[in-house]
Amino acid sequence: MARRVAQDVFPGAVVNLGIGMPELVGNYFMAQDEIIVHTENGIIGSGPIVDGSLQDFDLINAGRKTVSLASGGHFVDHVDSFALVRGGHLDITILGAFEVSAAGDLANWSTGADANLPSPGGAMDLVVGARSVFVMMNLFGKNQQPRLVEQCSLPLTGARVVKRLYTDLAVFALSGAAPTVLELAPGTSLDELSRRLGFALQPAPAGIGNYSC
Repeated sequence: MARRVAQDVFPGAVVNLGIGMPELVGNYFMAQDEIIVHTENGIIGSGPIVDGSLQDFDLINAGRKTVSLASGGHFVDHVDSFALVRGGHLDITILGAFEVSAAGDLANWSTGADANLPSPGGAMDLVVGARSVFVMMNLFGKNQQPRLVEQCSLPLTGARVVKRLYTDLAVFALSGAAPTVLELAPGTSLDELSRRLGFALQPAPAGIGNYSC
């Protein structure tokens, strides 16, 4: 999934990677594309996640993963980091989610469960500050409940903010009346996916491509 998301990040983009699965996307950026990875804790030009002997525990991203520093990368404080976000300087933010609605609403900061502490982080700033919001998540939860839904039941992070949704079964564009399926995983059909989700999906005008993560 991370490799597939990375394919849609254009050269020279300034990108924020959310905590969790989105952090892996940076491992698939090509150096020649000069994509600048921003982290909320103040790295401008973060490199891929590293482990083993290459780890430097003074060099971590917002998810506390040990990362490298890209050529030309530097550090800023939280004020400058969030000024970059709120100032509209991010081309793309890539986030995880608990739920995404067919209209592009995003719920990713609270499960609503008393036992789980809400974790707003910088998500609210990111979804209104970035020019494009990409989300990556599994399409169905542990109990096979859909996570792409007609209407979110969890507290919203932002309304109608998600442009592109990447899942383990399909890639969706969320800019129309119904989710548009851009690519389908092998063995998955549009009709079957619509049945499992409980609402209609539409194919892309140019047809549905093959998706393999």
